[in-house]
Amino acid sequence: MAISVGARLGPYEILSAIGAGGMGEVYKARDTRLNRIVAIKLLSAHLASDPMSRERFDREARSIASLNHAHICILFDVGHDAGIDFLVMEYLEGTTLAERLSRGPLPLEQVLRCSIEIADALDKAHRSGITHRDLKPGNIMLTKGGIKLLDFGLAKLRQEIAPGGPLSQLVTANDSLTANGTIVGTLQYMAPEQLEGRTDDIDARTDIFAFGTLVYEMTTGKKAFEGTSHASLIAAILTSEPPSMTSLQPITPPALDRVVRKCLAKEPEKRWQSASDLHDELKWLAEGASQTMPTAAVGRRSHVSRRTFAALACAVIAVTAGLVGWYLRPSSPTRPIMRLAMGVEPAEQLTGYQ
Repeated sequence: MAISVGARLGPYEILSAIGAGGMGEVYKARDTRLNRIVAIKLLSAHLASDPMSRERFDREARSIASLNHAHICILFDVGHDAGIDFLVMEYLEGTTLAERLSRGPLPLEQVLRCSIEIADALDKAHRSGITHRDLKPGNIMLTKGGIKLLDFGLAKLRQEIAPGGPLSQLVTANDSLTANGTIVGTLQYMAPEQLEGRTDDIDARTDIFAFGTLVYEMTTGKKAFEGTSHASLIAAILTSEPPSMTSLQPITPPALDRVVRKCLAKEPEKRWQSASDLHDELKWLAEGASQTMPTAAVGRRSHVSRRTFAALACAVIAVTAGLVGWYLRPSSPTRPIMRLAMGVEPAEQLTGYQ
């Protein structure tokens, strides 16, 4: 459903193509009424042709538009023109978290900052009755102002399956498989209840599971669950525990490892029950880390200087104590003077020596 540059969708003029995904194509455009640069996402044909999907799409898109949060991409408009359904969103400059993670893990300080911002955005959405259901690095944009969550609520339309339905009904991104068959798409961030089709159990805690996989990957540079096929990956998510983050990245605070492990609990009841609690826990952890990181970052030279200073201080104290002790010592008692007297006989008694 490609659109040529210069084409119009209602009041929006297409400027250039940005990319494509499971939902359709994304374009940079200009709102001719407000002279504002926006991003337009075209709804893919398999959704646009279904009246029920379009109706739910419109209803959910309008509810998402009511979300006003610094870390959620703003939805400006929902349109339909020339048989094309489209979304008009905030145009963002930056890079996706997926692109950043291709270069390796994030520094701990950035992990904590991004995690706090994501948790805060999730809390806002959950309080508004919206579950993301497709939280993954490709749906998170890193900008100068912080992170931005994309595609809120839309994943529900393309991942919803009937209770007990086959896993093959799950729709993943076109690039879900690499050349050697390793899954790298949405499936790796799904909670067990999503994989098992337990739709009644899919709620905010489902997003919290996906959040745990994100933080794990940001910290270690590795995915929490991996497999060489759909079956092996699903089995890993349902039955296995990922290696501790501290074993892969030793500088990881044990408290952060504990937070993530609770996010990744197989049963929703054992996870963090709200993004608000998760946000508060991470914020507390970040405040503690900010107090300890400068000390940990001090170089060996600084440590040597402190040890040298301590040794010199101890020496000065010892010498000072010795001088004070000598000055205040008790005076010794005066010893009596002893005189030796010898009697000498008259000279004539010494004649024997002459």
